Amino acid sequence: METKNTRNHEKNQSLQIRRYPEVSTMPHIDNDVKLDFKDVLLRPKRSTLKSRSEVDLTRSFSFRNSKQVYTGIPIIAANMDTVGTFEMAKVLCKFSLFTAIHKHYSLKQWKEFAVQNSDCLEHLAASSGMSSSDFEQLEEILEAIPQVKYICLDVANGYSEQFVECVKEVRKRFPQHTIMAGNVVTGEMVEELILSGADIIKVGIGPGSVCTTRKKTGVGYPQLSAVMECADAAHGLKGHIISDGGCSCPGDVAKAFGAGADFVMLGGMLAGHSESGGELIERDGKKYKLFYGMSSEMAMKKYAGGVAEYRASEGKTVEVPFKGDVEHTIRDILGGIRSTCTYVGAAKLKELSRRTTFIRVTQQVNPIFNDNK
Repeated sequence: METKNTRNHEKNQSLQIRRYPEVSTMPHIDNDVKLDFKDVLLRPKRSTLKSRSEVDLTRSFSFRNSKQVYTGIPIIAANMDTVGTFEMAKVLCKFSLFTAIHKHYSLKQWKEFAVQNSDCLEHLAASSGMSSSDFEQLEEILEAIPQVKYICLDVANGYSEQFVECVKEVRKRFPQHTIMAGNVVTGEMVEELILSGADIIKVGIGPGSVCTTRKKTGVGYPQLSAVMECADAAHGLKGHIISDGGCSCPGDVAKAFGAGADFVMLGGMLAGHSESGGELIERDGKKYKLFYGMSSEMAMKKYAGGVAEYRASEGKTVEVPFKGDVEHTIRDILGGIRSTCTYVGAAKLKELSRRTTFIRVTQQVNPIFNDNK
């Protein structure tokens, strides 16, 4: 016998059957506006600073999982073979900057560098991917050179369960080393990687100057918003983040710090120098250096024999006008950040994010002489 309760139960079941497939199969659109460095400027504020020379760019961090303490200017040369070189590290460490050394140096090359440049070792990270050969080489390097206390675990897609397990394994194997891991762009994955043993999370998918991931896959996240959201997630767990990619000028580096990044990683801005890797080319009396993404066809031909049949290249190769010694570029970047701090009244880099108010804009600079250097 059908009752009112039976009819209501069947009606509810019918509604559930109709409703749930719609929820699970339809794509979701996040309508909140997400911003990039080009979409904002920093609002100036009253300042008591008399000179840029008063600004202290040094930061000190104590890391959640390794318990290690870092002190330095938190700018990192990216672990690309055209940027994260031993030659680059020699110069950057003089300024107390950091270098994530690319993973393609041999153990012999590491040992030779360590003997001649022991003062730089505290400002270096040894890099690794997830392959067994990468991990074996990482173990050899860290056992041979115990002064290196930082590990950079770098994959294009930090969202895989395999990568989370890799982080756990590396933490278990090296409990006192500081682990940088990524790349991701959302708070929940930042939290998972920190809880899995990472100390510093690399944030950025697709913003790099020679990265084509967004073009090839349609995946990415505007870098400024990614940094703000990921910094909030990391700091809630006493973790840290690196803003990795998207900086094209010193002002972008300052914006990344203003958005809450603890470290900023640079690739393209450090390419094309004497200390950078990449072939030097001369044409019509001008010099250029090759710069390419580590997922580019050139990099895969160099290290993997070519692009595998199942994948596409997600990087490009460009010729960067030769810039000479990287020291000049470093001074320009640091000078720009100091100036940012004076505009917003931050006596220390640590204070920059607290003094930052971003304003949305439709134009960054006057474009009339953009073609003129």
